[in-house]
Amino acid sequence: MNQSKNKKKLGLWMSTSLVIGNMIGAGVFLMPAALAAYGGISIVGWLASSAGTLVLALVFSKLSKLFLNKSGGPYAYTRAGFGDFAGFLVAWGYWISIWVGMAVMAIAFVSALTVLFPMLEENSIASVLTGLGAIWLLTWVNSRGVRESGKIQVVTTLLKLTPLLMIIVGGFFFFNIDNFIPFNVSDSSSFEAIAITSTMTLYAFLGFESATIPADNVKDPGKTIPRATMLGTIITTLVYILGTMSVMGMVPLKELAVSPAPFADAMGIMTGKLGRELVAGGAAIAAFGALNGWILIVGQLPRATAKDKLFPGIFKKENKRGVPVYGMLIGSALASGVMLMNYTEGLVEQFRFLILLGTLTALVPYLFTAAAYVSILLEKKLPSQPWLGIYGMGSLAFSYSLWAIFGAGEKAVFWGFILLMVGIPFYVFVKWRNKDST
Repeated sequence: MNQSKNKKKLGLWMSTSLVIGNMIGAGVFLMPAALAAYGGISIVGWLASSAGTLVLALVFSKLSKLFLNKSGGPYAYTRAGFGDFAGFLVAWGYWISIWVGMAVMAIAFVSALTVLFPMLEENSIASVLTGLGAIWLLTWVNSRGVRESGKIQVVTTLLKLTPLLMIIVGGFFFFNIDNFIPFNVSDSSSFEAIAITSTMTLYAFLGFESATIPADNVKDPGKTIPRATMLGTIITTLVYILGTMSVMGMVPLKELAVSPAPFADAMGIMTGKLGRELVAGGAAIAAFGALNGWILIVGQLPRATAKDKLFPGIFKKENKRGVPVYGMLIGSALASGVMLMNYTEGLVEQFRFLILLGTLTALVPYLFTAAAYVSILLEKKLPSQPWLGIYGMGSLAFSYSLWAIFGAGEKAVFWGFILLMVGIPFYVFVKWRNKDST
């Protein structure tokens, strides 16, 4: 019986693909152009954000061992450390960031496809239908079980990595070290340039915690989740840094700064027109794979919260395959509405603002989780470690998360706080509804 159940769960490679796939979306294909204004020093920014993310990934990995089979990731850890209310706020904000992120991935998918199918750029109805089609096709796939979603994730992860690895390996044959001189081409000091680029690149790491959320749908979670979290984060880090270095080494900075498709330009230098189309296809697959992974998560997170009676009961209802399909449908419907905003005149600015808020509400759970890690260890009265041991690691993760939130800007922080506070009446209502239930 247990063997049969395990066959329906996510193994190491599916969990790792979930981590990599949710982190590497279409946005990374544009990152070298955004960093070109700072030059080679942006690589140091990548290293700084990578180091902070690896510390956070280590904290999540260790917490996953302490809470075996406990789904919800940052929500579950925050609730264990600080109680229902803090846990709810994290779940509320993180849930919003997921379906906003789904809309962003759907739009990125359509945008990448315009290179291969120019009519999508000229026909907004075709664009909308393509984006909605991607959301609801993958919602249907995910409704068939986590294994089906996991298979899609493995395939799309391999396909999206292929053009990136081709550029990393082949690019060094076309590498020009003069493109890195001077090392800092901006008007900012070296310290400021590193701080700015590390904040910019941080957003590319959102999603490293993905394997911790569907914990009760993972085989041998005590071993699989920590390994998948660290392995996925390390692989993604190497792809990001080596890919950026390779593109900067091939495309002169002046051209790179105004390039709408830097990886495609780099591949064009290596292989011509065919290579550009290959990269465009890779960007579309990257967005499609990330959308698939986030649709899995949009059902799993509120399900875990609803089981603890902090979200409405409809979110924990499952179909015959054990999938929280109602939560998935609600999330996909909300994502569809947000996606439509991007194609509605007058609402584009609001859409961009939602992206900003979505990013911030994904960062707040990292802050709470890092603090909860230290709180949980103190409560368990584990033996103390050196400064860079378990407590030091939690403090580093907390400090990095706080710095990342600061880097998001005062406008995002202000409205992000308001957004979290809007969840309080919802929390009171759900607690009132459940007050008499057992």
